[in-house]
Amino acid sequence: MSGLKNDSYDIVVGIPSFNNRSTIKHVVEIASRGLKEYFPKMRSCIVNSDGGSSDGTEGSFYSANSMGLDLLSFKYTGISGKGSAMRSILQLASRLDARAVVFLDSDLRSVEPFWIERLAGPIIDLDASYVAPYYIRHKYDGTITNSICYPLTTSLYGRKVRQPIGGDFGVGREMIDYYMSVPEETWNSDISRFGIDIWMTTSAINEASGKIYQAALGSKIHDVKDPGKQLGNMFREVVGTLFDLMEKYHRKWEAVSGYETAPVYGDVVGGEAEPLQVDLANMMGKCYEGVRTRLDFSESVLGGEITRKLSTFSKENAMVTDDLWVEVVYRISSAYRRRELRNKLIELLVPVYFARVADFVTRTLEMDQEEAERETERLLERFVNTKEELRKIWEKNTR
Repeated sequence: MSGLKNDSYDIVVGIPSFNNRSTIKHVVEIASRGLKEYFPKMRSCIVNSDGGSSDGTEGSFYSANSMGLDLLSFKYTGISGKGSAMRSILQLASRLDARAVVFLDSDLRSVEPFWIERLAGPIIDLDASYVAPYYIRHKYDGTITNSICYPLTTSLYGRKVRQPIGGDFGVGREMIDYYMSVPEETWNSDISRFGIDIWMTTSAINEASGKIYQAALGSKIHDVKDPGKQLGNMFREVVGTLFDLMEKYHRKWEAVSGYETAPVYGDVVGGEAEPLQVDLANMMGKCYEGVRTRLDFSESVLGGEITRKLSTFSKENAMVTDDLWVEVVYRISSAYRRRELRNKLIELLVPVYFARVADFVTRTLEMDQEEAERETERLLERFVNTKEELRKIWEKNTR
């Protein structure tokens, strides 16, 4: 069955895609089971916003057994990227007067029917405005989240959301309306690419009047990526958006101290994370090369003491401690308000991020998932406990 038969739907499941033929059918069928099992009386549909796949993703989407639910696949317009795909789903959901949108990544292999209930249930039953995922992930999966998005966002806005860029979200009517209300130029940025998730979560924390929940989803198994080989561009887009939002919401975060944990909806589900191998030598080599060519710029932004530490790196030993990482993030995020320097600032931060991940991997090689998670929590507390330093650096750069 293809095409939407109704003018309105209660729940829209949206799946952004680009060349995901091998996995999208599975995601559709699991989502269909979840909608039928947990929301049998609701009008629901599943839509696919595609970036021009050449591998037959659309055909695979329509070949799924949707258990009678309406399916629609279309190619989005605008800047090529995940954000444009998600925007087009939100636009459609707005026109369909949807109460909730559930976003699912198209490469998921661990998705279960109960995910639909966990992501939509707080919106339908508890008047939540936004639901972020709460996963079990391999200790080296989600390094952008663990290194900066999770600890810095928690410290800034006082809301502890473990996976602010997890990819699988529930969005209530209030936030659908907000996302659709922003000026058109807002989308002419990295928000239309990989910046979309951190923008959506940060906006929800700062704009929503309803509650924000975390959905206990168990393990996330998807197409994982080696940080040093595949995450450079994603880091630029995500972190650039994160820093841009710091300027927008600086009056709010300057007044925030401490944090509270967003409530977790559903029993936390156990499970094993899929193994992920990280090429340490590659990351340290990239850090060494990236920092070595930017030492003069580093000194002008980070100061002499930090730059001297970075200048001691070699291809075989380029690692950044938690304390040094927090200080670098504070200085670069504060300087990011100078628009003429933005590209250079992010290009300096990327190799330092590789060194930060290299340090984390080295320290946690023999640790299990739980022990490694405690290391991430220690970084979070470091951000929280030194937030006054960020305020001082920010104020100094304002003058």
